[in-house]
Amino acid sequence: MYIEQIYTGCLAQGAYYISSNGEAAIIDPLREVQPYIDKASKAGDTIKYIFETHFHADFVSGHLSLSEKTAAPIIYGPNANPKFEAYIAKDEEVFSLGDITIKVLHTPGHTMESTTYLILDSKGKEHAIFTGDTLFLGDVGRPDLAQKSEELTMEDLAGFSYDSLRNKIMPLPDDVIVYPAHGAGSACGKNMMKETVDTLGNQKKMNYALRADMTKAEFIKEVTDGLLPPPAYFPLNVKLNKEGYEHIDTVLERGKRAYSPKEFELLVNEEDILMLDVRSQQEFAAGHIPNSIFIGLNGSFAPWVGELIVDIHQKILLIAPAGKEEEAITRLARVGFDKVLGYLKGGFSAWKQAEMEIDTVDSINATELEKILKEDSNKLVLDVRKENEFLSQRIKTAQNIPLSELNNHLAAIPKEEHFYVHCAGGYRSIITASILKARGYHNLTDIQGGFKAIEKTNIPKTAFVCPSTL
Repeated sequence: MYIEQIYTGCLAQGAYYISSNGEAAIIDPLREVQPYIDKASKAGDTIKYIFETHFHADFVSGHLSLSEKTAAPIIYGPNANPKFEAYIAKDEEVFSLGDITIKVLHTPGHTMESTTYLILDSKGKEHAIFTGDTLFLGDVGRPDLAQKSEELTMEDLAGFSYDSLRNKIMPLPDDVIVYPAHGAGSACGKNMMKETVDTLGNQKKMNYALRADMTKAEFIKEVTDGLLPPPAYFPLNVKLNKEGYEHIDTVLERGKRAYSPKEFELLVNEEDILMLDVRSQQEFAAGHIPNSIFIGLNGSFAPWVGELIVDIHQKILLIAPAGKEEEAITRLARVGFDKVLGYLKGGFSAWKQAEMEIDTVDSINATELEKILKEDSNKLVLDVRKENEFLSQRIKTAQNIPLSELNNHLAAIPKEEHFYVHCAGGYRSIITASILKARGYHNLTDIQGGFKAIEKTNIPKTAFVCPSTL
């Protein structure tokens, strides 16, 4: 038996390749499926099954393309109702894979079709569980994504999750290995560990949701407490995973069309197109095409695209580093943004050589900001970190508008008064600057290095202090 976790850091997502005696199964594949096919070919395996733990919200699965290319059936657990051909397994149904067995454990809660797959080795011993979003390391899947009517609340779903964990997963042996669908950084949970593999026994000790003495009411309260609104693209990805999507090969072929600077400019002027610059934040600040939006490949690229570009049908033209065009198209497709029409041939260098119009982001370092605030402490500083980051420590006079909420709070940002923008390290603040400049805000200065650099200065800072309960 061979099990490989194929982890994608940008999405904090784990897909799985399982094989035994020349037969393989893939669990929760990514959109680009050729790597799985190549892996099976190299190992001499035949891909026999494609297992889906649920209809994913945070990425577009590769189940349809992989099934089309390999003829392997797509398997869901009970309650799934896809718009394409798939096998809907019964609870506790088993599938043979070489010398091992894969058992279906229906574990509703995160969604009603959520299913855990249990691996039994050649001797019938429980070896590992692939839990999808039912159980993470340190957390469980959020119960607010699958509400379909007023008759099904997130409290109802949390209650189902409680029952699933205690009836299907917690009775398993402590040495069973837990392979979740996501790790720290995913928006599918709120308290995930940085590790991506663990034993069930350790999770029973470490995971708040698996406390043996926890009542259902306590579980529901803790699981639903402090949930942030899900990213806007989540329901759109669920729809694609449930109803179908364009083949990744078609998306790549369309997206890899190269445009000269003049052609690029003409296309932008003629159509409703978003210019997406995926270079580094330093390169974008030093020079970029006016009105282009920065979301760099070197950060949490796909999740931020999904968070900030609400319409997955938005037409996009790319400004990318040489050789990174296909990577950008692929990573956009992973979260359902398939309408990339092409990219700037020769990148931003070609734009400059063509003597086209260029814009920049005004930037200073934290030491310069310290001098400015010493002279005038009333200068507006906009902190675009998450609320919990802001509360942990911040510039005393700073105003907090998290990047994810920027589009909803533009009216709170002055267009005349000069202000300063920072995040934790510089990535999110340049995204912010690009969005604001595209909307006519040119009275801003970015703080290089973000709060990590600000911490090293003597700028007055403060932190949230919990009120005394005495």
